[in-house]
Amino acid sequence: MRVVATGTLIFLIIGGAGVGVLALALLGSELLHFGHADVDGPISTETVAGFAGAFGFGGAIVNELLGARTPALIAGAVAGGLLAAVPTAWLASRLSRAARNMRTDPTPTRDDLVGALGLVVTPVPVNGYGEVRVRVAGQPVKLNARADQPIPVGAQIFVVQALSETSVHVETY
Repeated sequence: MRVVATGTLIFLIIGGAGVGVLALALLGSELLHFGHADVDGPISTETVAGFAGAFGFGGAIVNELLGARTPALIAGAVAGGLLAAVPTAWLASRLSRAARNMRTDPTPTRDDLVGALGLVVTPVPVNGYGEVRVRVAGQPVKLNARADQPIPVGAQIFVVQALSETSVHVETY
């Protein structure tokens, strides 16, 4: 059985802690967030965690390759860990910033229902509700529907008015 050098073990613990914190940070955990939720310092948690992970594992690899048993060789392992950690931290910073600042489409509202085309899936009676399927923001949505005249299943419709987030007034198309 081979014994792991103390320096290598310390580097592996640092690397493992960095990867654990990075996983929590990238999964959106707010466990390590202190202070106001909207305030982010000059260095993000992802950057620090990426740096620690790469430093620990890079240092462990160099330490084992050098067989570092003296302070000078351990300093060489630290330099190797830093060589791996700096670009990794930069990449983690760029990727996490890109993910946080990514533009997304606005959430559809009931106003987006007006003018949507669709099909009747449950007949729409004059004084009651039926069901229609329309596409909103590219997604099929099933809604309750009212109409001024009865509309049979399979008829093409368009939405005239959004009565609520889940019900509409429709006419045949």
